[in-house]
Amino acid sequence: MLFDLDGTLLDHDAASDAAVVATVHAHGPPTSTGPAQIIRWWRELEVSAMDRCLAGAITFQEQRRLRVTGLVERCGAGQWPEERADAWFAHYLERYEAEWRTYADVLPALRSLAQRSEPLVLGVVTNGDAEQQRRKLARVGLAEWFPHVTASSEVGAAKPDPAVFHAACTAYRLRPAQVVYVGDRLRTDAEAATAAGLRGVWLDRHGTAPPGEPTVPRIERLDELPALIP
Repeated sequence: MLFDLDGTLLDHDAASDAAVVATVHAHGPPTSTGPAQIIRWWRELEVSAMDRCLAGAITFQEQRRLRVTGLVERCGAGQWPEERADAWFAHYLERYEAEWRTYADVLPALRSLAQRSEPLVLGVVTNGDAEQQRRKLARVGLAEWFPHVTASSEVGAAKPDPAVFHAACTAYRLRPAQVVYVGDRLRTDAEAATAAGLRGVWLDRHGTAPPGEPTVPRIERLDELPALIP
């Protein structure tokens, strides 16, 4: 069974939200903009910059820098040189890492899965930076649960590309049809995994399912997962 990491096992949004507000307060840019708007802007900038990074248009470091300079401009603070943007992101990253937490339902679900008569082999498939994602798992105590991490930065393909899912299956010497994949994004996680031949499951933590029949199995909490597995 494979899992996405951010938004599925680890509460990335909560960590990122707290970190960006604290970093702006401590290190600028000076602004009268409230925390809620800062968070909205930062989330938008993260999505757009990461999309460009995963498409190969910019490097991982450049996407970080682009997020900072974009936030500075939206705050009306002009333009920052690269060195200042990089220093600001280093402060942000320190605070972000300090906020890493798993969701409350993660460990109970993993323990339940481990009690099966035929325990499942677990892994992570992520579009994040490989080194950082492994550090996350270690920091929050999940590394022992997930011995293998398949990261887009190492595979050379990113979700929803089938190649990244197939790379994970190959690492475990399993056929895609033998593998369940769980993620919090409908298109790039659950539907993409299904299209790649895996059994995709959508973890809809916020209850955002569109009207109509779901295209894939859907759960709102990870403790619902064991009931889906025969």
